[in-house]
Amino acid sequence: MNHKIVECAGGIVLNPNKEILIVNQNHDSWSLPKGHIDPGETAFEAAKREIYEESGVKDLNYIKDLGYYERYRIALGGGDDKGELKKIFLFLFTTNQLELKPVDPMNPEARWGSIEAVHKLLTHQKDKDYFLSISTKWRDV
Repeated sequence: MNHKIVECAGGIVLNPNKEILIVNQNHDSWSLPKGHIDPGETAFEAAKREIYEESGVKDLNYIKDLGYYERYRIALGGGDDKGELKKIFLFLFTTNQLELKPVDPMNPEARWGSIEAVHKLLTHQKDKDYFLSISTKWRDV
């Protein structure tokens, strides 16, 4: 099947209470803050920009690279849109900024949650799977 590959970047952001940032997209799905990498932008720069746009958090301390995974875009009906394969690069950050104020109107809500709460809220199964697979990489941060 023909599909376009879109590179995205975002992050796992931990606050001082070890809670993780999660964002609502388009009023219908929950994900980690992430988005498309713009031309001329590195994955790291895109991750910081997207976290800010989707949550208002800009006081970020970089901890480490969390690798990447691939999944299809979420279709309007909730399944996979096989026309677009996302390659999602994630980075681990900490922040002392607790107040969340999304800047992007397509991301109306951001909240802090425990690993369990975030895992439950994540909409896409591949997001859930990757999130759990890397969760040991920040438990001692």
